[in-house]
Amino acid sequence: MEELLGKLEAVLAPLFEGLPALPKNVKDWFVKAWPILALIFGVLQLLAAWGLWNVGHLANNLINYANQLSNLSGTGVVVNNLGFFYWVSLIVLVVDAVILLLAYPGLKARSLRGWNMLFLGAVVNVVYGIFTTFGSGYGNVGNLILALIGSAIGFYFLFQVRSYYTRDTKPATKSA
Repeated sequence: MEELLGKLEAVLAPLFEGLPALPKNVKDWFVKAWPILALIFGVLQLLAAWGLWNVGHLANNLINYANQLSNLSGTGVVVNNLGFFYWVSLIVLVVDAVILLLAYPGLKARSLRGWNMLFLGAVVNVVYGIFTTFGSGYGNVGNLILALIGSAIGFYFLFQVRSYYTRDTKPATKSA
């Protein structure tokens, strides 16, 4: 996975190198804030996924009840349950939350692993944006453009602070 992320980083980095640099104090703020933000948003996403899971089950139960009433009355009107995409969206939300939570220790230590986890989360969001455009009944090209713009902004901030994160190294062994 790290090799694939490295290749993707090598492809995307030149796209963001020529853009105006953020001031040092803004970069410093991002580096300090990202561990806390990753933790907060990871927990919030898990709570949101749990709430949406419960709402989805409630909605499906109500839809089933409405369909039963419809069949009993003879109208034949059938409402579809929440579809495959709803449940895939929940899975992506949980995956993104886990990525953010896993990024916290690395971001706090300013290790490359933490930055890579944020980078992976940004990539997941791009894939999710493409999937919502072509894999759902309500997606459209406008949603894809907004997802790509949002992801480009996220990648811009990520590449602006990339130099603050160092390669993970194994701890040196103490000699006797």
